[in-house]
Amino acid sequence: MKILLISSNTTITPYPIYPLGVSMIAAALTAAGHEVGQFDFLQQKNSMDSLEREIERFKPELIGISVRNIDNANLMNEQYYIETIKGIVKKVREVSKGKVVLGGAGFSLIPDLILQETGADYGIIGEGELSMVNFANNAARRVYPQERLIGARTKLSGTEIASAQYDEQLMKYYLDSGNIASIQTKRGCNYRCVYCSYPLLEGSKVRQRDPRSVVDDIELLRGRYKAKYIFFVDSVFNDDEGVYLEVIKEMIRRNISIPWTGFFKPQGLHAEIVKLMKQTGLVAVEIGSDAACNITLQKLGKSFSFQDIVDSNNLFVHYEIATSHYFMFGGPGETKETVLEGIENIMGLKHCVMFIFMGIRILPNTLLAQIAIQENIISPEEGMLKPVYYISPLVDKKWLEETLTAAFSKTRHCIFPPDALDNSLGVLHKLGYSGTLWDLLLPGRNAKLKRRHGAK
Repeated sequence: MKILLISSNTTITPYPIYPLGVSMIAAALTAAGHEVGQFDFLQQKNSMDSLEREIERFKPELIGISVRNIDNANLMNEQYYIETIKGIVKKVREVSKGKVVLGGAGFSLIPDLILQETGADYGIIGEGELSMVNFANNAARRVYPQERLIGARTKLSGTEIASAQYDEQLMKYYLDSGNIASIQTKRGCNYRCVYCSYPLLEGSKVRQRDPRSVVDDIELLRGRYKAKYIFFVDSVFNDDEGVYLEVIKEMIRRNISIPWTGFFKPQGLHAEIVKLMKQTGLVAVEIGSDAACNITLQKLGKSFSFQDIVDSNNLFVHYEIATSHYFMFGGPGETKETVLEGIENIMGLKHCVMFIFMGIRILPNTLLAQIAIQENIISPEEGMLKPVYYISPLVDKKWLEETLTAAFSKTRHCIFPPDALDNSLGVLHKLGYSGTLWDLLLPGRNAKLKRRHGAK
């Protein structure tokens, strides 16, 4: 069966990310004997005409659309992506008789409302490899499910999570846009952050891919595609179980070193681990610090303190690894006092970059949604398809925005709002600079990057 998979993502914050989920579904469908094409809406500059031409050329019998994000989760500059999905479905309907199936992390958060809003035929909730292959196998025999929403009955074990089927043209586009290639080492998250959807999407148990397969992916990306920078897309790279160390050890065993980055938890790290990771090429970390004082960290369900954030920051800085943090103001328990304490704490962090958010996007079935209902911020019937943000009732929204703006507007390494650098980073990527590039804001980084890229 000919199947066209469409990545609908158009966001580039904080940098363009290869549509890994689509390529992993493509791998599963190809292994099942189907002919699969991949189309990326961002690569095609959001062009419906390009989509139409690809459908007419490929003539798919089934179309899958990946919904990575519902919106950009940025109260200061809201962007809503469901209209884009609606437009894609409409265009597909105009030029193809194939069934349209939605999936992806964003879709799985509010599947019933997104399916209704977009008018697609079916939707797959959660992990898609098994469900999409089963759907396609049946569709090839003109057999379709009675229910429009299809949930995954079982999850793949870690070793069953296969490598992505990277698309050569898509990879070229994303490497030209920053040289960052994506790899997943595991699925699942056993943390209990009140706002987070990862445990809902991937399960609360960590499922580790075979470290050998992960490193095979690195060698493929580095060798065949000439990738210069790897981004491990795991929700948290340094999991408490320490399975991430098996990937590091396999890289060391094969004598592999390539610049890489990932999301880190500011806990459970020490000098020997950081030195091992640096040996494999770790050059930058993005730390999910999330709240800026102990009271608000506890209210977000974090198991670490602000001192842990300080210690991890100092550890990475000591080993000359570019370090960034993400902080959210306005969460549960936030007061004027905790805001001011948080600002002071952030200003005390040295040699790092901070991305500052105001408010927290409320997602269905999270503890934050329950809190928001209890505090009458949303009603129990609230669908939350359109962005709804939690801001503590103990803090005035206008005061919070003015206070954050006054605190960070003239501070080069504190980015508020969090997308303030997007245009500048986009230009640098077009000029051939690779990597995250927010590290340009760190003292001395500009000169180092110029030497690295041969800029004058």
